Amino acid sequence: MAAGAERMKEAARSPSWPGPDGSAPAGAGPERFQAFPVAMVVLAVTLFALSDVVAKQLSAGLPAEQVVWLRFVPQIPLALLLALRRKRPVIPARPAAQLLRGVAMLGAGEFFILGLHSLGVAEATAISFVTPAFVTLLAIPLLGERVGPHRWAALALGLAGVLVVVRPGADAFQPAALLPAAAAFCGAAMAVITRRIAGTDSSETTLLCSAVVGFGLLSLSAPWWWTGFDLRLAGRAVAMGGLYAAGQYCLILAYSRGDASLVAPFAYVQVIVATGLGAVVFGHVPDAVSLGGIALIVASGAYALHREGVARLRPRRR
Repeated sequence: MAAGAERMKEAARSPSWPGPDGSAPAGAGPERFQAFPVAMVVLAVTLFALSDVVAKQLSAGLPAEQVVWLRFVPQIPLALLLALRRKRPVIPARPAAQLLRGVAMLGAGEFFILGLHSLGVAEATAISFVTPAFVTLLAIPLLGERVGPHRWAALALGLAGVLVVVRPGADAFQPAALLPAAAAFCGAAMAVITRRIAGTDSSETTLLCSAVVGFGLLSLSAPWWWTGFDLRLAGRAVAMGGLYAAGQYCLILAYSRGDASLVAPFAYVQVIVATGLGAVVFGHVPDAVSLGGIALIVASGAYALHREGVARLRPRRR
């Protein structure tokens, strides 16, 4: 893309820290360290892991469609409140792209929650982490981003860690394991679309449109799957939806302010958080092999962070 090429030309002359409003400086290129989007994606995936734990608890008593529907509900008022506070328009400039993003987001949620019925939180999360590889591959032809060897190495190391956690040929590779993989592809499509529309639609608009699309499509089919629930489940549903909505907003900020191929490796943090929460909430303690895979995942993020720091300190060309 011409815009991507021009942004990279400006990278050597522009600072990498976001402005006072959290926006990335003009011309921030993919080979410059971008701390704000990295922080946002780490926060986002932590919130997602917490929401997934509650979702697994809810899925024991509610249909998967209802769990996903409940995730969408809090996003609508949240997006409206943010838009009003910042006086941002909520009418999308690119409605077709927003519709596609909403469908992708719905697919990601539906496939993942269905996978949680048969898989543990850590296993489902690990399998879903082919998403960064999908994002990096899609970012090259669709976003015009250049991916250097160090980012490929970080992604490969993280993916290797995921494979160690999942252990091909073990129980994780039952047919249900294909569901988180399908969710991963939908998540990658969602991330790339977010990057494409970042220059025309605000984060609030994107959050609102995705919620309306997902909520609307699921509501049309509600008569076939709706199940009543008590106050205890209602409280969990509110917590799950709130955590997920906050995570979505942080993720939108991450991919809107930074290059997709840079942000992607740091999403592996979710595997670590999910494994820890699975041990605390469900009593599932990872064995030594899984811990080794988690260590590889941590190393991938640390390596990417180190290389971006080196790029930041590299002398500028005159």
